[in-house]
Amino acid sequence: MGLALPAAFLAREGVEARCLDLAVEDLDEAAIAQARFVGISVPMHTALRLACGVARRVRAINGSCTLCFFGLYAPLNRELLIANGASLVLGGEYDEELARAARSALAEIELPSVAPPPILRKLRFPVARRDGLPPLDRYAKLLTGGEERVAGYTEASRGCLRWCLHCPVPAVYSGRFFVVPVDTVLEDVAAQVAMGARHITFGDADFLNGPGHSLAVVRRMRERFPGVSFDFTAKVEHLLRHRAVLPEMARSGCAFVVTALESLSDEVLGQLEKGHTRADALELFDITRDLGLTLRPSFIPFTPWSTLDDYLDLVDLIAARDLVCAVDAVQLTIRLLLPPGSLLLPRVKGAPWLGELDPAALAYRWRHPDPRMDLLHRHVESIARRAAAAGEDPAATFDHIRSAARSVVGLGPAPSTSLRSTHFQPRLSEPWFC
Repeated sequence: MGLALPAAFLAREGVEARCLDLAVEDLDEAAIAQARFVGISVPMHTALRLACGVARRVRAINGSCTLCFFGLYAPLNRELLIANGASLVLGGEYDEELARAARSALAEIELPSVAPPPILRKLRFPVARRDGLPPLDRYAKLLTGGEERVAGYTEASRGCLRWCLHCPVPAVYSGRFFVVPVDTVLEDVAAQVAMGARHITFGDADFLNGPGHSLAVVRRMRERFPGVSFDFTAKVEHLLRHRAVLPEMARSGCAFVVTALESLSDEVLGQLEKGHTRADALELFDITRDLGLTLRPSFIPFTPWSTLDDYLDLVDLIAARDLVCAVDAVQLTIRLLLPPGSLLLPRVKGAPWLGELDPAALAYRWRHPDPRMDLLHRHVESIARRAAAAGEDPAATFDHIRSAARSVVGLGPAPSTSLRSTHFQPRLSEPWFC
């Protein structure tokens, strides 16, 4: 999506772009050598770290092109990106500005080397252009009930109304969100269905920022493509506030819902200003279970405020609630990320655990006040990495992680986890994490 939608904006400006998705393709050095303008999409932190290496290759091949970083993580790291050779850094609703910059570069109009603040204005969205991109079957697929489905991706809105302090979205969007017209979303879905998609991920930061808009999209999709399933992401707070829409979502083909639960500790949730409590999370587990709606929570188990007791509580609840296969092992390894533009930084400035900015990591280093938590993090990260490489059974991986946590506090191994209904819960073939 970080290529297909900008490509449509470029085409509307009369600029034909060559798209390369480096997640599944190699860099075309010949194309780079001929380009006057090279844009690199950085919607996630991992993409940004990889992109810095790509930028160095681009500059080595073509030192005179205009090099633009665009996407959610670009404005958070504008100074570092300029230092990495960027001519332009764009974030927020950047697409029109990106197209104008490319057209100027093609006309050999020199652009100032600037990094403007995130652009926050309503755009006239075209339908994403997916011609020239790799086929959908080269990406993650939906796994459900022994069946594998080609999956597509679209967005019905951008930005977010909420201000969770650790999240990059409010740091860029300042509590605003912008809807994509229903017809535009549906035409993008139709294009992907024609490419073989039988499942659609709605990648909105929060699909329930505008529940009426989201329901309209789901209803239209259900009418037009009744056999196509979908998933979406929403905050615990919104899933509870708009619980009345969940039964219809379930009936309309929702395979699962991702929610950034982050922690079961009210202390951690308060520090992050998540807008929900432990009790809210437990209530949501009950609601979705009763609806038969699969909930796939994401976590940040390692923060400066998390404790060993918090971690043990988390893994014990996952086992007790039969969530082992709803929580990818990588979710139990996630460590709080503090990029330069994080809204958390002003709150934690001067904290004894906060280190210096690491330009290579594009984030501030920090050490946990309890060294045992950093030890546990290294251990569980190693377990999850080995398990992913070996394709290990998720119950076995979970047991290894749970035992590692117990061993740090001097407890013996927990009883082996028995998988019940969770083994058949729908999921994507590649674990997702922020």
